[in-house]
Amino acid sequence: MIERVLDILTLLADHPQGLPITDISRRLDLPKSAVHRLLAVLVGRGLAVQDEYSQRYRMTVKLAAIGFRYLAGSGITEICQPSLDRLAARAGELARLALVEDDSLIWIAKAQGAFTGLRYDPDMGQPVVLHATSTGKAWLASMDEARAVALVKARGFVVPSRFGRPIVRDEASLRAELALTRERGYGTSIEEGEPGTCALGCVIMDPQTRRAIGTVSVAGPVARLTPERIAAIAPDVLATAAEISDLWPSRKMMEATMGLTPMKASNG
Repeated sequence: MIERVLDILTLLADHPQGLPITDISRRLDLPKSAVHRLLAVLVGRGLAVQDEYSQRYRMTVKLAAIGFRYLAGSGITEICQPSLDRLAARAGELARLALVEDDSLIWIAKAQGAFTGLRYDPDMGQPVVLHATSTGKAWLASMDEARAVALVKARGFVVPSRFGRPIVRDEASLRAELALTRERGYGTSIEEGEPGTCALGCVIMDPQTRRAIGTVSVAGPVARLTPERIAAIAPDVLATAAEISDLWPSRKMMEATMGLTPMKASNG
């Protein structure tokens, strides 16, 4: 039952305008009677609502509020936001933070550094298309290549309709792009995501486990983010990722739990 409830929530998250029960049943290959019972549970807990006119079911903001409560309690955004703000100001473009969640990346924070002219400012909370974004490529390049290939193949070499033309279209081009990303130290996306935009991103490493826990990136219009500009901004992005890594909440919590100072923790 729990898995089916989560499947319904995931489906509704992709359809903010709502879906009729017949569509939910068909898309999830579940009996209408079972879907109705599960939706009744979600409605009862305030996680979903049925429109009285269209009869469509849609999510409420309660689940998002729970997520924001977690982020506020963890201190992630509070700790990382100043670093993002400084990066955005230096780059003059949009800086974003994404966190690793299971086998995907989710955007959770941003700072806008472009205050005049063209501005790129996409929606937050969307999952990252791993093989067609700078952050996705950076994260994939940080892991064992066999796992990276498996993650992308499990999703398929497809992109949303709003995306441009991806460079990575098969396993061979994926491996080649990951090799370039590892060589540079950061991922790039040149009009692969939103048309007319470019981006560069790199991973944030957990200082305790040395595993990637997120990414930091800069994105903006292709007219400003030329290859030369991307190369010039890259050191700032890499430095910001290192700064956030050093400030990461898991490190601070471990130091507090063990009664260590940052210097003692780093020497131990």
